[in-house]
Amino acid sequence: MAVFVRIPTILRALCDGLHEVEVEATTVREALAAVDDRYPGFSANLIDEQGNPRLFVNIFLADEDIRFLNGLDAEVEDGHHIAVVQAVAGG
Repeated sequence: MAVFVRIPTILRALCDGLHEVEVEATTVREALAAVDDRYPGFSANLIDEQGNPRLFVNIFLADEDIRFLNGLDAEVEDGHHIAVVQAVAGG
């Protein structure tokens, strides 16, 4: 299934400046891994050593927060968009 992963601005340098990458996947986890296969180092910024999304990283599947779906194992459908949003903190 073709899935589109939207790349946050801060990580676009890792992905040849692309704002979106099309990959074949059946879950969010597979989609992020497919981007990482093409652009090594991408997932290290999003996924921790235990295989969970890092703190301050939000991932949305078709505008739904994956935390309220099945997490990284949420199933994707053909044409779905996955958006990675890194929280900005400061004061």
